[in-house]
Amino acid sequence: MIRLEAVNMSFDQTRVLTDISAVFEEGKTNLIIGQSGSGKTVLLKCIVGLHSITGGEIFYDERAFSVMSHKNQKTIRQEMGVVFQGGALFDSMTVEQNIAFPLSIYSKLNKGKKLERVNTCLERVDLGKVNKLYPAEISGGMRKRVAIARAIALNPKYLFCDEPNSGLDPKTAMIIDKLIMEITREFKMTTIINTHDMNSVLEIGEKVIFIAGGEKTWEGSKEEILSTSNKKLNEFVFASPMMKKIKIDQ
Repeated sequence: MIRLEAVNMSFDQTRVLTDISAVFEEGKTNLIIGQSGSGKTVLLKCIVGLHSITGGEIFYDERAFSVMSHKNQKTIRQEMGVVFQGGALFDSMTVEQNIAFPLSIYSKLNKGKKLERVNTCLERVDLGKVNKLYPAEISGGMRKRVAIARAIALNPKYLFCDEPNSGLDPKTAMIIDKLIMEITREFKMTTIINTHDMNSVLEIGEKVIFIAGGEKTWEGSKEEILSTSNKKLNEFVFASPMMKKIKIDQ
């Protein structure tokens, strides 16, 4: 579980996040949604420690992350897996080397055990016989699955996904959504996904928080999001023709 208490974030004199409190539950897909510039990406970076918050607190299973020593924060970071927007694989490394990278830094596994773990992770994301290929030699959807395999290599307690479906066709995006949900439940991870993809929200949004203007203005489930009276959320949700049709058909 990850808990935020009145989190504030400012850059110089500009307030970007204001008093955001939320609980992200273990074993569930927790989504942060909002328009571009709403603050959702900044919030995700604050949670993983890429930005230092200017007020409030972030707890990892009751461990106060923001006031920890650098050494203790590093311990928690070793419990994190991150899927960056676009995958962020190393182009000069093979698939196998990409997945083994965090194992080389944070584990003491020998070469044989690392390869065994790499293959286990590849199997879990339904990829085979791609070990020696480079990112440029595989499809966009396969690159995202490799990124997920790398993120779970260290058996993380916490999984963070930044726009995991960015650049993917709808069918491949659904496969990635399903995979993230499956591994979240299988490994009982606390998963936080930053997205603006309403297909993802309606497919896997077990817990959703909506950020607007740097503030949390709504939270609920995918079942509740279509019937909310929140004006800003409705403007965001029903902006696309597909979602407008869903609203009409309700």
